[in-house]
Amino acid sequence: MTSLPGDPFLAAARGEFSRHTPVWFMRQAGRSLPEYRASRGEGSILEAIKKPELAAEFTMQPVRRYGVDAAVLYSDIVVPAHAVGFGIDVAPGTGPVAQQPLRSSTDLARLRPLHYEDITYVTDTVLALVKELTVPLLAFAGAPFTVASYLIEGRPSRTYQNTKRLMREDTVLWHEVMERLVQHSVEFISAQLSAGAEAFQVFDSWAGALSRSDYDTFVRPHTTAVFSQLSQRHPGVAGIHFGIGCDHLLESMNSVGNAVIGLDWRTPISAARQRLGADVVVQGNLDPALVLAGKEIALAGAAQVLQDNNQHPGHIFNLGHGVQPDTDPEVLNAVVAYVQERTTR
Repeated sequence: MTSLPGDPFLAAARGEFSRHTPVWFMRQAGRSLPEYRASRGEGSILEAIKKPELAAEFTMQPVRRYGVDAAVLYSDIVVPAHAVGFGIDVAPGTGPVAQQPLRSSTDLARLRPLHYEDITYVTDTVLALVKELTVPLLAFAGAPFTVASYLIEGRPSRTYQNTKRLMREDTVLWHEVMERLVQHSVEFISAQLSAGAEAFQVFDSWAGALSRSDYDTFVRPHTTAVFSQLSQRHPGVAGIHFGIGCDHLLESMNSVGNAVIGLDWRTPISAARQRLGADVVVQGNLDPALVLAGKEIALAGAAQVLQDNNQHPGHIFNLGHGVQPDTDPEVLNAVVAYVQERTTR
């Protein structure tokens, strides 16, 4: 069979057939790669991101090793907040940490609007990458809620107690924070797209911690604004909307705009299409734990994902969350080869 023309990732994002189902992995660049560990050095990831040559190299490493169908910019969702001087860093082994969390309107003053000049090191990285890449580059940003949770809690949380308290105790401040973070997300992604990225993903990683009622009231209008503004600035550019543990929010998340729905491993692809419509484009959703279990188990899991998709053209193969640091790169190599070969048209 003659392979179909066109880029596999961009075609799948439009719900169109191409030569095979595209594959990429969230967090594919980073700690699981020995070449990354060999060149990363000490210090915060936020400092490494500020070095375009280094950030571009880290972005390229998984493309070279795995032959994935898309590169994702080596960056972090708290880069905008860090760039405007809010006071947040990424602590090794912990995650984003703010010594002075956002708890009052006074703290909001530290979260000024993001300007292009704040992130020229990011756009310089993108400009360097698009000269070298032969696959699309994905821009990304954190969704307003997930970034807000880090700023308000001051560190990763299991309960989100301060975030949920602020939602209800000071609704005016909550919406002001979210509006500011909408501006950050839009400016951050737009700058990457303008520099040459061809698609984007919005990570609302922790939205699953909310009830559907709270999501619809306190979050959905702001995430909708992100997708709407990006659609106006960059018509036709594909966007992916992803969260973890969001099965109860699927209909609400699908309503924010014309986006690819990123599924974690808990929601079958067939079930998502039954709920959201047969034409919905999805991304996912191999359980990352199966990759840790070895090649045979990972490939069996990949086969189940492909079977669940049932040859639908609107499928971007990915894990149901990010690559874990102790993942064996050879297992991911095998998964990429399996998916691409099994779905060749």
